[in-house]
Amino acid sequence: MSETNDGTSAAHGGIRIDADYPGGNILVEGIEGDLVRLHPDLRDTTTWWFYWNFRVRGAAGRTLRFVFSGQNPIGVRGPAVSTDGGASWAWLGTDTVDEGSFWYAFPPGCDEVRFAFTYPYLEADLQRFLETCPGAGRIEKGELCVSRGGRSVEWLQLRPRREKVRGRIVLLCRHHACESMASFMLEGVLQAAVSNTRDGRWLRRNVAILAVPFMDKDGVEQGDQGKNRAPHDHNRDYIEEGIYPEVRAVRELIPRWAQGALSIGLDLHCPWIRGGSGKPSDNEQVFFVGGPNPETWARTQVLASLLEAEQRGPIVYSPRYDVPYGVEWNKSTGTCGDWLGTLGGGPAAATIEFPYANAGGTAVTPEAARLFGRDLAHAFRRYLELRDS
Repeated sequence: MSETNDGTSAAHGGIRIDADYPGGNILVEGIEGDLVRLHPDLRDTTTWWFYWNFRVRGAAGRTLRFVFSGQNPIGVRGPAVSTDGGASWAWLGTDTVDEGSFWYAFPPGCDEVRFAFTYPYLEADLQRFLETCPGAGRIEKGELCVSRGGRSVEWLQLRPRREKVRGRIVLLCRHHACESMASFMLEGVLQAAVSNTRDGRWLRRNVAILAVPFMDKDGVEQGDQGKNRAPHDHNRDYIEEGIYPEVRAVRELIPRWAQGALSIGLDLHCPWIRGGSGKPSDNEQVFFVGGPNPETWARTQVLASLLEAEQRGPIVYSPRYDVPYGVEWNKSTGTCGDWLGTLGGGPAAATIEFPYANAGGTAVTPEAARLFGRDLAHAFRRYLELRDS
């Protein structure tokens, strides 16, 4: 095969590397024998960020080394790897990682392997969830709006069986396109709400839940970073009229849907790639980020205390890592979490940051994230019961 390299893909000696599929992201600098040089595609991101997702074909039986130029975009459990076309993923681990590079021995007969910074989550994954989750038929699906790129942006809703609603909960996800582990946490909340458990039955009887799985739908499908997008990203669009269709639609829909009685509003995120040493904002812990309203933050801390006290899953939340407004970097306003706190009903409202790969020493996987989401759903029930007691 002749050599080709247009930046977004490359081929050399039978090896082909590209990101030409939903969620793909890479810029290939060159292939030299068994050495591949590459880096994340920042596109319209104004600062360095670390999301990447690419596939390699034609390397069966060989061992290749992948070297990232610039800052190290490999997470704390190494790359996520898929050998079945992206249907399933696993952490490679750190044994084959050396700072900003990793190597991989391609199994004989394996013609395609995908590598990514973290487990991807796309529209196809949401559809799979809605088709396979027991009880998912109770989840109503509709269109929030059409994105700039012409994609349908979904909303999901659970309506209570009782005529009198005891609580209204809003969950938003993927204001930053690359923050995919938060999507598995959202799945866990919805799983719990439709399950035949005490939490599920109570929530379906008493609570209305509205979720928007992809606030930056184009960015998710295109494989964008999303964070710090020019001129500002989706989570900085809660100012004036906003420039993104998803944000404008949410700002119109949620106040009308909540009817002045929002109980809980959470914006689900993932933090920085690695690190943090204790209190607060340790990027390898789960933590809440507060807005400027102290009463809203106090209500959020009640919710958080219930989560801490009654959690059961492998990923453990502790309030010692929370970041109140005014602490460290948390000094700006105009985010979704801030906006949710301004809505009628006196909600507990905040951003929750869920790590990409490591949470207090526990590996972050889709199943662990879902279990944390179930713990969060349990805390919702306990918070609303306590509020009404």
